[in-house]
Amino acid sequence: MSQQSSTRQVPEHGDVPRHIAIIMDGNGRWARNRRLPRIAGHRRGVEAVRATVRACAERGVEYLTLFAFSSENWRRPAEEVALLMQLFQAALSNEVEKLHRSGVRLKVVGDTRRFAPKIRRLIEEGERLTAENRRLTLSVAANYGGRWDILQALSRLLKEQPALDEIREEMLSPYLAMSYAPEPDLFIRTGGEQRVSNFLLWQLAYSELYFTETLWPDFGAAALDDAIASYRRRERRFGRTSEQLQDAKRAEVA
Repeated sequence: MSQQSSTRQVPEHGDVPRHIAIIMDGNGRWARNRRLPRIAGHRRGVEAVRATVRACAERGVEYLTLFAFSSENWRRPAEEVALLMQLFQAALSNEVEKLHRSGVRLKVVGDTRRFAPKIRRLIEEGERLTAENRRLTLSVAANYGGRWDILQALSRLLKEQPALDEIREEMLSPYLAMSYAPEPDLFIRTGGEQRVSNFLLWQLAYSELYFTETLWPDFGAAALDDAIASYRRRERRFGRTSEQLQDAKRAEVA
């Protein structure tokens, strides 16, 4: 499945989002509210990931993309970054087999060259083990940034086709990190902040945006259902008018 551009044609969509993308924000505040170290919030956040993956699979979501570590997160205190890398390694070691048994395909998108060799090896092994699974594709964005994605795609395109006089959207799209997935129907950010923070800048062009005060460690099936319910109430026009949508619906019934 390659991306269907929402700026060039109207993509397939229905009551259940095919692709949900989430910024998992609020782990540190969750821990601070309980007078716990920040890493306790990140550990609890892993449990929320498990619950969300399971809930998406049960509801028929085909793609789930989680922003685990941005290219800007290296600016955090060195001790916290080191702990996050340990947690990422542990999650890859402990969770991949469970994902595989559940029919989930794992993809990791981002510039993984900065990660330790063991983490890179675990990523490769996890992607290889789950490659044929089709119940749900779980993409983990790690050392990922939306601008990095566009620039690396442009660099790869020009390396393969250096004599181009112009670059069109359909030429660049196959080189994006998530060219294997449809664009997100629904973007969720937990924790109360209302920004996209350099996440999937190209792909979010026509995504429905949903912001919740719920901190990520408290996010689960019920919170996911609230987000999907909000999505169902949206009118997805993709540049068209409401009248055109109504005419299209009447034509489908007829």
